[in-house]
Amino acid sequence: MAQTVAGAQGAENEHTDKQFWALALGSIGVVYGDIGTSPLYALREAVSHATAQGASGPDAVLGILSLMTWTLLLIVTLKYVVVLLNADNKGEGGTFALMALGQSVAKRSASLILVLGVAGAAFFYGDAVITPAISVLSAVEGLKLVAPQLGHWVLPITVAILVLLFMVQSRGTAKVAQFFGPITLVWFVALAIGGLIHIIDDPRVFLALNPILGISFVASHGVVGLAVMGLVFLVATGAEALYADLGHFGRKPIQFAWLSVVQPALILNYFGQGALLLAHPQAIENPFYRLYPSWALIPMVVLATMATVIASQAVITGAFSFTRQAIQLGLLPRLQIRHTSEAVAGQIYLPRVNQLLFAGVLMVTVTFRSSSDLAAAYGLSVTATMVIDSLMAFFVVWRCWHWPVWKAAALMVPLLLIEQAFLTANVLKIPEGGWLPLSIAALLSLIVLTWVRGSKSLARATRKNEAELDWLVRKLDSKPPHRVSGTAIFLTGDPTAAPTSLMHNLKHNRVLHERNIILTIKTEDVPRVQRHERIEIERVADTFIRVVAHYGFMETPSVPKIIEHCRRKDLNIDISATSFFLSRRSLKTTMKSEMPRWQERLFIWLAGRAEDATEYFRIPSDRVVEVGTQVMV
Repeated sequence: MAQTVAGAQGAENEHTDKQFWALALGSIGVVYGDIGTSPLYALREAVSHATAQGASGPDAVLGILSLMTWTLLLIVTLKYVVVLLNADNKGEGGTFALMALGQSVAKRSASLILVLGVAGAAFFYGDAVITPAISVLSAVEGLKLVAPQLGHWVLPITVAILVLLFMVQSRGTAKVAQFFGPITLVWFVALAIGGLIHIIDDPRVFLALNPILGISFVASHGVVGLAVMGLVFLVATGAEALYADLGHFGRKPIQFAWLSVVQPALILNYFGQGALLLAHPQAIENPFYRLYPSWALIPMVVLATMATVIASQAVITGAFSFTRQAIQLGLLPRLQIRHTSEAVAGQIYLPRVNQLLFAGVLMVTVTFRSSSDLAAAYGLSVTATMVIDSLMAFFVVWRCWHWPVWKAAALMVPLLLIEQAFLTANVLKIPEGGWLPLSIAALLSLIVLTWVRGSKSLARATRKNEAELDWLVRKLDSKPPHRVSGTAIFLTGDPTAAPTSLMHNLKHNRVLHERNIILTIKTEDVPRVQRHERIEIERVADTFIRVVAHYGFMETPSVPKIIEHCRRKDLNIDISATSFFLSRRSLKTTMKSEMPRWQERLFIWLAGRAEDATEYFRIPSDRVVEVGTQVMV
């Protein structure tokens, strides 16, 4: 999800060979960082759980390995690489892109798709909290094999790494991001080599290519088999990044990187671990690090730590990107967004999100203390997100691709059934840690749905105090107020209504500027808006001009840039002679509210935490006039 490669603007841009290889390498570092660290713990946790429940022996190892192999082939390769990478929204992917695309083609189901999109995004944040903790812990735990007495240093070292990781976010990652791809490529080469060294330890490992072994293991072990399935799904954690990062690297580089580098390296490593466990069952303590000779342990711990930090960075940057999209779509209140790179538009930093993530990751790390304890919590958020993606993808395949409903169902329902089985398996893990992502998702869903509902209620209440702009213009023409020199820009969400700030200015100051611009910033259901489509200008009267600025949900609005666009369309605005009028609303509870009292108070609290419009839209603070109004919600 992180935007780390300059110039990667669309999924289907024509790339030169040099650009293609750069994008493919970049995708290895960003897109596949998370799924690439799964070998550190996935097979170990699944086999350990099966053994603890009495399902040990070669059949258990081969059955679990078969499940892992076919999970990678069906869920990651078929669903994400083959299907969803083609379901792009103007070159962009991800939960919000899919939600916006689904809403645009399925109007009757728009509310359902909104709820699905909100739930999918909420589960992503649960993933964003757990990924850094489990990834870094699993890497540093390799120190126990180097020297057992270092075991008590695993947690302090992990915490120190995480503290440094979150501290550097405000400085941006553009400078170090260029090393993500090469480092992660070395990591995947090391994965492949480790697997190849041991894959001949027991040739029976190749039997795992038969999917019947995995199905038989689950069928013959009942609840134990289902619980193991929840841990098997750890091999696919991070797969959703394939789709989410579509706009940053493009379809073909992502597909090439997966098919030629990432998938072969992962399967070879899992098969190497499987062969090692068949030949030496006692290696279950840490089969990943046991793949390597003793002299290579320290370099592998260092390399694994670097790979997990990169994976964590991708998730953190993804959380920043997700939050900005949610703000633009009106799902969250405005939060401060800082741009940390002039060269790369997507390099952003959200201080509050960083603080909340850091607190969550640190709490999870200190509470669970080991990657094994965290494994139970990890799968639920990922499987839930994938099920939601599949449900929304059905609407897109059916309505956007214009497939017959039976054909769309034939493609998506089998994948949904597989994912539902994994989701059911992870639900069994709720008492052991699955409650964590579930709680995070429930809290975030509550916040988002409260903000959406409250914003609609506020918009209705505000409209009661506003007049139609065309009516007001006619009224002013017939009885002109006193005029003052200069330009006034009034920000409003409805371009057809006279803004509250304008009405109050007329009511209290009884003056009107020589030129008045009604500015509306509108978010479209597309990731980005073309430059030539950015601005609409309409002259309502001699002294009134309506300007609508269109932005995509992956863009951050900027009033100074809007003024530059206006100049290109012959609407010259001298910012030094312009006043910006904003409404500062004081929200109050009312007995007539549509919302329960607790939700009403939550909405008012959220509105109070929102970033000031002056800062968010980058309006020169010395040119702003704020008009206070009291609104009952």
